[in-house]
Amino acid sequence: MSNPKIGVALGSGGARGFAHLGVLKSLEDNNISIDYLAGCSMGAIVAAFYGVGHNMNQLIKIATAFKRKFFLDFTIPKMGFISGKRVKEFLTLFTHNKNFEDLKLPVQVIATDLIKGEKVIFKTGSVAEAVRASISIPGIFVPEKINDRLLVDGGVIDRVPVSVVKDMGSDIIIGVDVSFVKRDAEITNIYDVIMQSIDILQMENTTNYETISDFFIQPDVSLYSSRAFTNIEEIIKIGEEETKKYIPAIKQSIEEWKVRNQNET
Repeated sequence: MSNPKIGVALGSGGARGFAHLGVLKSLEDNNISIDYLAGCSMGAIVAAFYGVGHNMNQLIKIATAFKRKFFLDFTIPKMGFISGKRVKEFLTLFTHNKNFEDLKLPVQVIATDLIKGEKVIFKTGSVAEAVRASISIPGIFVPEKINDRLLVDGGVIDRVPVSVVKDMGSDIIIGVDVSFVKRDAEITNIYDVIMQSIDILQMENTTNYETISDFFIQPDVSLYSSRAFTNIEEIIKIGEEETKKYIPAIKQSIEEWKVRNQNET
């Protein structure tokens, strides 16, 4: 009997996106295999590294060793404060300089075309280049130029790319949203201003994501700043614990799909 194709969409959210690792770990621990992955911004990094074939222990080690200062190469602001060359080297290293066609499972990465105002979906070519484009928070990172397109953070146009995993052929869609508008947030620098503005702009889209998803997981990482690269283990744990609540329903959905599929054949 065939199994349903399970697609997972990992959303943007800065450091809160480490919760995606906990989600994937919980699915893996419960033998729920992932067939398709799509991600934007931090979700794109996690999707790409998972798609390369890093096991969960390796991914958690990479995450907990992550130190912002190693990847921030400040530049004279013209289109962004951070040139992004260092982070691209990091991405190239941990994606083993692979193309999408070489990954262990289908992964797609979302970026935003700043000139045309369009969603750009990467499914071929350099994984590191696509992810570098997808994490380009406007005003913080210098946009990435690929094929004459000026690209910024995928979260600007599609925070949780559930429609992308649907189009990839998923029978069961799991969306993961780690972005929150932090009420009474302490806004102390330009990064805070930009991230809070993007979160507010995207508030209304959540209903669309939930409608398309069979399961919409929202780990409560609202306590943490999107730049809280010091609380990584706690953030991963929250993702894991929240996903555990959904495991029985996901397994039931898989069994129901099998029954339907068997009856149809």
